[in-house]
Amino acid sequence: MLALFNFKAILVTALVFIPLEMLLPLHKGQKLFRRHWLNDSVYLVCNGALIRLGVPALLATLFAASYRLVPHGTAALVQSQPIWLQAIEVLVVADLGFYLAHRCFHAVPALWKFHAIHHSIEELDWLAAHRVHPVDQIVTKTASYLPVFLLGFSLEAVGIFALLYQWQALVIHSNNRLGLGPLKWLLATPHFHHWHHANEAGAFDKNFAGQLPFLDKIFGTLFFPKAWPARYGTDEPVPSLYHQQLAYPLRRAARKADGAIPDDAVAGAQAQ
Repeated sequence: MLALFNFKAILVTALVFIPLEMLLPLHKGQKLFRRHWLNDSVYLVCNGALIRLGVPALLATLFAASYRLVPHGTAALVQSQPIWLQAIEVLVVADLGFYLAHRCFHAVPALWKFHAIHHSIEELDWLAAHRVHPVDQIVTKTASYLPVFLLGFSLEAVGIFALLYQWQALVIHSNNRLGLGPLKWLLATPHFHHWHHANEAGAFDKNFAGQLPFLDKIFGTLFFPKAWPARYGTDEPVPSLYHQQLAYPLRRAARKADGAIPDDAVAGAQAQ
């Protein structure tokens, strides 16, 4: 039943985004079956189970270790608010957690090795959004959800956020020009996130927020020119197959420990 549900979800997602990218393409010459589409399809099918196991396990461990730090009665106070207000607060709290974790994955060399897999995408579309190393996804999702559960937000409000996150993550990676006018400063759009993936010097380490661009404005990491990026990816030589990409961060760590990769090479690649 679970496998059938996942297949239906994948089918529905494809039926939404494939026509959308055909009708409003950003890069008109980009093919539906572009390079590495099969590899990213493997991520789509295989990563879900790993993340569904990893996130609850890490969340439960960290929650048990830290829930006593939250003042007694916080959950009751939070849940006394209307659902719509809780949902907005969950969005802000969770995306702040995402922002901080995402920024760490760029700043810490050991974490960048995992995040480089996602930045190896050279042709963005909804399918490429799934190319995320499971360790990267598990840690980042946990950073988003841990403060939300510690504060005691209702499951309904968390569910609204989870649904928004799932769909918006696909939208902002997709190959289309969808915009929100002046609301682009409030909610992330493809224009905002494509610049995060740009392989251009001015865009490195910018636009870390997953959903709320104003967080980047607050923390001084916003990069939002009117033009669109011309080039994506990273100069770091990331392997192209799923199983190789899963092992890549560990192999790089082993090679660095043996002295095969100097520290300055890691730092230079991380800047991408």
